[in-house]
Amino acid sequence: MIRPKALLLDFGGVLVETARRPAWAAELAVTVHAMLARAGFGGLSAAEIETDIRSGARADSCWKDSTSRQYAPQEMTHRRFWAEFVATDWPEPARELVTAEAGPLCRRMGELRSERTLRPAIKELLAACWEHGVRPAVVSNALCGLVHRDFLTRNALDEQLAVQVYSDEAGVRKPNPELILIACRALGVDPRDVWYVGDNYDRDVVCGARAGAGATVLMVSRSTEKIPYQVRQTPHAIVDDPLDLLRLLEDTWT
Repeated sequence: MIRPKALLLDFGGVLVETARRPAWAAELAVTVHAMLARAGFGGLSAAEIETDIRSGARADSCWKDSTSRQYAPQEMTHRRFWAEFVATDWPEPARELVTAEAGPLCRRMGELRSERTLRPAIKELLAACWEHGVRPAVVSNALCGLVHRDFLTRNALDEQLAVQVYSDEAGVRKPNPELILIACRALGVDPRDVWYVGDNYDRDVVCGARAGAGATVLMVSRSTEKIPYQVRQTPHAIVDDPLDLLRLLEDTWT
């Protein structure tokens, strides 16, 4: 394991653990229903909207699994998600409205969909990185990276990260190596001088290998074993949590 100049971290599963909120789609449907009503369209009930939101989210999940087999997948746009995955069969005025408001709707969806908690020792990990000249950064797939930025700001971690790179803002998603390379260019480091840490084989381990990261580390999370298909790439190391990762880093500092 090389001594890294930068530590690139996934968001979900590494910085935070997430738990799905059962009522998220119903709550989002109420928001969309009210939006349509204000525009003078009452042709869809909140229950119908909720069904289509859940169906769209499920289709998006399947789409994400399929893109992990591509070398350089592009990210889903906010407008495409609402126009083609949720509102596909809605009357044109309703479909046009949610497409126009796709950005704020994706942000609200991200806020409602999951509860997020910092993984133990993540603040200690970031502080130790700065103390030893290692710049930490976030590199993560996200339907709406603003939700992640907001969370990190609320938890006073935004200033502990040298850069944040999210797929919806970059237009590409892991395992496209470009997402890691964007972060490396922003930090002025060679990919061979970074560790990339993620919690999924098909997205993170593959992405780190394709980008030529000096080391790819798999951090175990609730979703690690949810592998849609086997991949050839293997991590350089597997850790249980941020504290375990810190110990691995400390080995390179001593």
